[in-house]
Amino acid sequence: MNKIILNYLLKNFLKTFFYLVLIFYSFGVILNLFEEVEFFKNLDVSIFTPLILTGIFIPSLIIQLLPFIIFISSMWFMLKIRNNKDLLTLKVFGFSNLKIFFILAFTSFILGWLIMFLISPITSSLVKYYEKTKSNYSIDIDHLVTFNKNGLWIKENLQNGRRIISAEKPDGENLINVAIFHFNDDYSLSEKIIAERVNIKNNEWALENVKIFKPVDDIFIFKNYDSYKIYSIYNYEKITTLFKNFDTMSLYDLLANYKILIKNGYSKTFLDQNLHMMLSMPFFLFLMTALAAVLTMNTLKKSNNLKLTIAGLIIAVLIFYFKDLSLALGQTDRIPLILSVWAPVIALCFFTFVGVLQINEK
Repeated sequence: MNKIILNYLLKNFLKTFFYLVLIFYSFGVILNLFEEVEFFKNLDVSIFTPLILTGIFIPSLIIQLLPFIIFISSMWFMLKIRNNKDLLTLKVFGFSNLKIFFILAFTSFILGWLIMFLISPITSSLVKYYEKTKSNYSIDIDHLVTFNKNGLWIKENLQNGRRIISAEKPDGENLINVAIFHFNDDYSLSEKIIAERVNIKNNEWALENVKIFKPVDDIFIFKNYDSYKIYSIYNYEKITTLFKNFDTMSLYDLLANYKILIKNGYSKTFLDQNLHMMLSMPFFLFLMTALAAVLTMNTLKKSNNLKLTIAGLIIAVLIFYFKDLSLALGQTDRIPLILSVWAPVIALCFFTFVGVLQINEK
């Protein structure tokens, strides 16, 4: 009998979860499709291109919303079994509130790990393809920053021409082995600058061990400088921000290639934040299920589902705001970054612990 009841709980809970995922996916497709159509409206592409790109982008968005989806799924399922008297029947067969809670919460916990290790690598690959495809159509972008196997490349529009910058690799707030090309409006090369190291902490870049080539009678003559300065619209913070896309990295990528990513110039702070956010996800799902149990399993009586749902959604939104606030404090060094990732989980753990003890007494 216990096996039958366990199968009933797991089957219906997961059914509710996947139903919610489908609803969120459908809404995501509808909303994002307008943005993709707007992007491609003046380009000669197939009518299916915006739809395909939308379809491969939304799964990564679903993973970001997993705590919210799990919370709604848990509330929906628990309200359902409470209102149709299944919860009372389960108690007759010896299933207490605490036992039901742990079954659903551990299911969420395991689901979180499965998604992080099995689904996340797929969605990260899809997002990479999505960004690569859109970048191929972004031919009219005035300013462009890209990082590939050939190093860092920057395109920048100037008042009287254009500038293209290439660097072998980044090294903290510096770029190594940098070549800077200045072009006139007619795309003729007016100046070439070679520097061994460039500090890009501020918009005024500081170049070291510099050679500057300028054309004289169609022959490029160079001069050596120990230091030289140029102004750019880009600085270290702005460039690194452009590459802070968590969706292009999976948990497997971070665990397997952490040292390689550091060597390639990725910020250790950024990678640590991303890694701990992924590691905290299963625990967050567990606690969101616990929160739903605290709100719905404190009584066997029917209640106003609409009011309870609205109250739950408000609490969930407040949790997400607290999570963003905690991350902001960590990113600005007000608190340790790793603590800023885990602080919402720890706070929610204390709150739900007291609530779960109360529902166990019901």
